[in-house]
Amino acid sequence: MKHLLKSTIQTAILAPAFCAMPLAYAADEVGEKASPHTLTANIGFFSDYTYRGISYTREHGSIQGGFDYTHSSGFYAGIWATNVDNGAMYGNTVEKDLYGGYVQSLNDDLSLSVGFMQYFYPHGKHAGHGTINRGDSANTTELNAALYYKNFTLKHSYAVTNFFGINNNYGGNGNSRGSGYTELNFNGKLPVADLNLLLHVGRQTVHNYSQANYTDWLIGVNKDFSIAGSTGWNAGVNYTTTDADDSWYVDAKGWETGNDRFIGYIKRTF
Repeated sequence: MKHLLKSTIQTAILAPAFCAMPLAYAADEVGEKASPHTLTANIGFFSDYTYRGISYTREHGSIQGGFDYTHSSGFYAGIWATNVDNGAMYGNTVEKDLYGGYVQSLNDDLSLSVGFMQYFYPHGKHAGHGTINRGDSANTTELNAALYYKNFTLKHSYAVTNFFGINNNYGGNGNSRGSGYTELNFNGKLPVADLNLLLHVGRQTVHNYSQANYTDWLIGVNKDFSIAGSTGWNAGVNYTTTDADDSWYVDAKGWETGNDRFIGYIKRTF
């Protein structure tokens, strides 16, 4: 059986994966006390939707966007969505993510956070859709914890539901609750042209399905800029690769989803 799995850097190009740090809030123009509430929106155009190194649009491009709320106390919440190829996630073509949590600063350089991520596929098609090996819903819930030190982030996500629909009926080795993803990220400035450097390594484990375990790597550069006085723009290119098993990470059309690729994008936060 060819298994179809959805593999968060919400990397810097994937909004939900790095939404844990609260945004700074600003005072209004007349100098009144700053509001503790911040609401932002984001939209972007990407050459591929790649998540934890796995492609879900077959490099055909994606439109991604969402809304983020932060409070000065450290609480945050958000919603984010993207298109997906219908061969990548059991016939679903849209992914919506809900997330939230709390960030606590320990000192000027060190912070920690706890949170959750809910992946939701509104078409409601299950793993093994249309076959006798029908699995669980692709909807998946993860809890996460992260440690932030200067430009580094160490994060672990833990699935409290079956991992994107993999259960005994679909996979044959039992349920996949307890799957985990551990990642280390670096995001800092380069001394050239005011560019940002992004480095990432992550390890995905799928409970009861060791053949689905893999490591992914990413390196990227991006730049913040303004257009005709409008701020909040960012564009860049990432290179990502994995050691994922091609017999497992393949979509319904036979396309191997864990192969290396370049991803270009432009997005705006406002």
